[in-house]
Amino acid sequence: MRGPSIDWGVILLNPGDLLAEKAHGHNFIDETFFFFEGNGIMIINDKEIEALEGSVFLVEPKEMHNIRNESSKAIKIV
Repeated sequence: MRGPSIDWGVILLNPGDLLAEKAHGHNFIDETFFFFEGNGIMIINDKEIEALEGSVFLVEPKEMHNIRNESSKAIKIV
């Protein structure tokens, strides 16, 4: 779902996948990531944080971020 003030969807990362080829940031928007199925690695400003099922992360404007799936199962994030 995308509009002038919202961008929402489900992210599916298979084992070994990255959200993006390299870390990226946004100039003016916050992003919230909720790991609702599976575990992964949340990367914010080069810091790797274990993201367990049920974890929530707020990424503020200009923070460089990425997500990596190092598990053996797909992960789902909103």
